[in-house]
Amino acid sequence: MTISVGDKLPEVTLIKATAEGPQAVKSSEYFAGKKVALFSVPGAFTPTCSAKHLPGFVEKAADLKAKGVDEIVGTAVNDAFVMGAWNKAAGSDDITMLADGNADFVEAIGLTMDGSGFGLGKRGQRFSMVINDGVVEQLNVEEPGDFRVSSAEHMLGQL
Repeated sequence: MTISVGDKLPEVTLIKATAEGPQAVKSSEYFAGKKVALFSVPGAFTPTCSAKHLPGFVEKAADLKAKGVDEIVGTAVNDAFVMGAWNKAAGSDDITMLADGNADFVEAIGLTMDGSGFGLGKRGQRFSMVINDGVVEQLNVEEPGDFRVSSAEHMLGQL
């Protein structure tokens, strides 16, 4: 079952990419008490993800925060080292990377995809959501191959 607006995020462990190394975080604790703009990509360093998705959130970070977002989070079914390197290469200090290396998060919210045809295996779909105190306020899931509704620009229009 796919998560919907109004649903509470399920309890999963994600791995935060930090300068000190990977740090396990529980979703119930991490998303509590704050408004988070979360975007998910099929894979760090992949073409659309690196050329459009992450740069859009970097570029619009101040605008999102001006609209009440406390934190901007990027996630993908990659390990924390890859997510940290991707943020270092193309991101900013305004973006927190949470690795979903085992796809636990995307499985729990019903947003997996099969990227086997591209050698990627099980991945998360491209989507974004606004999470307020652990509850989904906005959910934007892309059609396969599209990049429109999960963009930072689209999210800004929703806030």
